Amino acid sequence: MAGDGMRLGENLEMAGARIVFIVSRTEPYLYGYIRSAFAEVQAVEVILDRRQRERRQGESPERPNRRRSERRTQDVSAALQRLGWAVIVRR
Repeated sequence: MAGDGMRLGENLEMAGARIVFIVSRTEPYLYGYIRSAFAEVQAVEVILDRRQRERRQGESPERPNRRRSERRTQDVSAALQRLGWAVIVRR
């Protein structure tokens, strides 16, 4: 896999892209496996899903929402629940 990972990294770098693997917190073994498989590939980042719940819930005084738009451009929730991981390509 290391050779395949290096080729993938070279192709991503030539295209000016990066891949982010997001792994569910319920899959620590998978996180370690993917992280070690792509350890030498700088164009690949592997992170654990940090979300616990939506942040703005509950009964709090209404304040103006300073966030102009949602920062997440892809909803990976379904993939994380079904597969335990998701992939995002950043350019």
